[in-house]
Amino acid sequence: MLDIREVIETNKMIMENNLDVRTITMGISLIDCKGSTVEEVCDKIYERITTKAGNLVKVGQDIEKELGIPIVNKRISITPISLVGAGVCKTIDDFVTICKTLDKAAIEVGVNFIGGYSALVSKGMTEADELLIRSIPKALAETERICSSVVVGSTKTGINMDAVRLMGEVIKEAAELTKDNDSLGCAKLVVLCNAPDDNPFMAGAFHGVTEADAIINVGVSGPGVVKSAISHVKGESFEVLCETIKKTAFKITRVGQLVAQEASKRLNVPFGIIDLSLAPTPAVGDSVGEVLEEIGLEYAGAPGTTAALALLNDQVKKGGIMASSYVGGLSGAFIPVSEDQRMIDAAECGALTIEKLEAMTCVCSVGLDMIAIPGDTKATTISGIIADEMALGMVNQKTTAVRIIPVIGKGVGEQAVFGGLLGFAPIMPVNQYSCDEFIARKGRIPAPIHSFKN
Repeated sequence: MLDIREVIETNKMIMENNLDVRTITMGISLIDCKGSTVEEVCDKIYERITTKAGNLVKVGQDIEKELGIPIVNKRISITPISLVGAGVCKTIDDFVTICKTLDKAAIEVGVNFIGGYSALVSKGMTEADELLIRSIPKALAETERICSSVVVGSTKTGINMDAVRLMGEVIKEAAELTKDNDSLGCAKLVVLCNAPDDNPFMAGAFHGVTEADAIINVGVSGPGVVKSAISHVKGESFEVLCETIKKTAFKITRVGQLVAQEASKRLNVPFGIIDLSLAPTPAVGDSVGEVLEEIGLEYAGAPGTTAALALLNDQVKKGGIMASSYVGGLSGAFIPVSEDQRMIDAAECGALTIEKLEAMTCVCSVGLDMIAIPGDTKATTISGIIADEMALGMVNQKTTAVRIIPVIGKGVGEQAVFGGLLGFAPIMPVNQYSCDEFIARKGRIPAPIHSFKN
């Protein structure tokens, strides 16, 4: 039974501290959408998505009104399309045709994004995998609501360096094809290591093959709430700071749990997981960068940043995991540069560099996220950045990711503007020394010794 004080406290978090449920994401299996022609597959996919998710947006809006809890996005994740299209897709254009069908279905049901235009290639690529990956630039340039991801590594398999090399080229091509919108296509494309099957957040969401036929996953937010809470314990010990973050994360997660259970019941779809991630927006007061500053840093990127972020991430998980029986996805703190005003400020003043961000990704939820770099950056350099980040994930047995945007026609000191939740980003400098010969090697980096736990 809800206590009136909890209701008042939750209302205050919503009204004053930007608390929201960032996304309700319905995961839908498309495994049974096989067919003998591309057209047949497309028809089955469209029918499946529009039938299963036809009421998703309405239910989200109804819950939002009835509970007074903002639900920012309603999204869909699907089975990786390289698996669905295998055998029937013979060309890049065949996969693009499926992608356009997905986009049409997304528009029909009214969701913000569909995630799962994806390939899982951490150990090797099938012909279908490679075709899908090569189709990504054209697919993203010709659609509106599609997000794409490619899993190139894991702790168990190592890093597929052939795929890493290819992704550098694909990202450059996606940037070129969307250069009129500050290379926006790259903002909807992420490269992953150790990707979870149940992530509700874009652009890395896909419906893993281990999942049920359909599920509801909810991603909470709330960096503004955490910042407000720790502002009341300024100068206190680390023990007090940690307890404050844990208690706040518990309250935030309970809100997500309530929304997830309601959505599951009304849609008659099983509840999957709550993702605990602190997901910032460009709005003032809704920033992980501000949380780090409230902990005691002048800017994100200052000495002590990695330690502060590690503390924050751990306490969010400890508090949130007590509030829900099913926690999954990424769960922690996101550090996307373009989507967080104080991270933008830190990058612009030089406090935050790509190298420091890389260090921070060792202890947070994802990785190098929404980072704009000069448009003339070489594909091999991008592949090197990806390889570094994948290595962190592989060795540390955690999810890491790269969502990097070479903004064609722009250089260091300029800005890329993406709009909405994607925000804007300063163009950050990239190390100019070459890794060409390293990236040119074929094959894969073996799994680390601690991967053998069978």
